[in-house]
Formats: sequence, C-alpha cells, structure tokens
Amino acid sequence: MYLVTGGAGFIGSHVARALAGRGERVAICDWLGMAEKWRNLAKHEIEDFISPDALMRWLGEHAGRLGGIVHMGAISATTETDGDRILEHNFRLSAALWAWCAEQRCPLIYASSAATYGDGSAGFDDRLDRAGLGRLRPLNLYGWSKHVFDRRALRAAAEGAPSPPKWAGLKFFNVYGPNEYHKGAMQSVIAQHYPKLVAGEPLRLFRSENPDYADGGQLRDFVYVEDCVHVILWMLDHEFAPGLYNVGTGRARSWLDLGRAIFRAAGLPERIEFIDMPEALAGRYQYVTEARMEKLRAAGCGVNFRSLEDGVAAYIGGYLSQSDRWM
Repeated sequence: MYLVTGGAGFIGSHVARALAGRGERVAICDWLGMAEKWRNLAKHEIEDFISPDALMRWLGEHAGRLGGIVHMGAISATTETDGDRILEHNFRLSAALWAWCAEQRCPLIYASSAATYGDGSAGFDDRLDRAGLGRLRPLNLYGWSKHVFDRRALRAAAEGAPSPPKWAGLKFFNVYGPNEYHKGAMQSVIAQHYPKLVAGEPLRLFRSENPDYADGGQLRDFVYVEDCVHVILWMLDHEFAPGLYNVGTGRARSWLDLGRAIFRAAGLPERIEFIDMPEALAGRYQYVTEARMEKLRAAGCGVNFRSLEDGVAAYIGGYLSQSDRWM
C-alpha cells in the first residue's frame, strides 16, 4: 500500500489516481473541508482515509505495510503569514515522516518547491551542495519552510544520519492542470481566468516593476500536472541517487505566451490588459523561474514534458470547457 499525504489536493490527487489506476492500494491523508475538494478523488478507488492529526498513530499501526510515502501535504499559499502554522505543517510533519521512513526503511518522495530559489539570482540548479543550498534566499514564508527542510534532508544525508532508503525532494515549478479548483487564489491563471474570458472579460496580467522585463514578459517554467506525476511514478519504480530534483520543463515562457495559449485553446479573440502588482507581492515576486533538468535526466528519468501550448490545450479542451472538470 502507498500513502499519499495531501492526497485530496492538487498534485496529490493525481498521484493517488495514477497509483490506484495501476492496481495499487492507496491510503489518503488530508482534510476535505466543506467545499468540493472531495471531487478530486471521486472517480478513484481508495483504500483508506486518514485525518492529518491521526497520521502518526495510523503509521504506527501500519509499520512494514507501506511500499512508499508520497508526501504532498503542505500549506502551499505563498501569501500565508502565520509562521507557526507553516512550520507545523510544512516542516515538523515532514521531519516526522522522514524519521518514520528511516526507521521503517520506507521510500519517501516529498514536495519541495521552486519558491526555494528566491529571485533566481543564484540560479535554478538542483545540483547544489549544502553550501550552495545555503546561499538561496526564498522570498516568502512558504518558500522558506520548504527550503529549511531541504537543508535538513541534505545535512542528514551528508552526515550519515538515519534517512529513508530512497528519498527525493521535488522542487516543483509552476504546476497547472485539473483538480486545482479548491486552491482559490492559488489556482493557476488558466483556471482562475478561463471562465472570465468565456464571459467576455479580458485577461489581466501584472505590470512589470523590473526594467529588465516588459509588462507580461515575466517568465515562468509552466509544467502540466500529469508530467509531474510521471516523474513521481518513475521515482517510485526506479533506483536513483537520493537528493533534491527539479520538476519543470526546463524552458521558461512569458505570461504573454501563457495568455495567448489560453485564448487560442479557448477559440477566443485575444484581449490582454495590465494591472498594478498588489502591494503584498512587492519585493516578493519572482520575475523568472526556469528549471535546470540535467540532474533528473542523468538519473535516467525520460519523462517527455509537454509544451505550454499542448498542456494548456489539454487542460482547457479536456477539463475546463467540460461540465465535469475533474480527472
């Protein structure tokens, strides 16, 4: 059996679907809340559901029975300001799972984030050693919470401290795709704006406050969620050097590129306007993200990441434009 934390969430629900789809027994640890998050799992066979506050007890009852843990559970809002809450969910739970997996000799794949790279001035290279990792400066609390656990994991590995027999921290870049609808303001621009565009509104993008980037010229490595899942399944099935790995396409694209892809996939005339960046993002905005993918390729992972245009077309054509948007 596999455990997927955050398994009713965005990436986690896709991992659960993929594992169940190939005949694996899957246990889900997550909160569902009162909205429609449950729909992310409605089509798939699930072995068990665990409340996060009962997780460690459940693990104690299932020692020796897990083939691996995929830890996607976290507070992922880049605007979260409660440091204690962030540390409890994003650091301490990860540390507890690390210790359990080390003791039980259970593989652990956990979600890190490209937010750990900060403004990108130190690059986006996942081959950094401990000293190089220490030079990164995340721009927000969420990114820091992921970064501090990454540093802890690398230190444990370097010092020979107890570690899972196989582990990876995946630095996800700008992931988009079906089942993100519960994320509110943290949904992708595609999910947030598609209904508005169909209703006749323009696409509104942030103006640039950096002279090196034109309005709409800010760059992101947009990666389709299904491609991320293929990486996770590959890691569960293969041996590789433990460590941190980028998960992106390796090619940065502009917000204008994204906007044009949305209009094209929706069959709508292009209408794009620019608005001022919110004060909350001032000094915390990444103007470029672009994954270095050599490390994952060298490990033997041959996932073929789809282009921005192909991913947006698949998302809009197969999900957002349909009455049933869930995968």
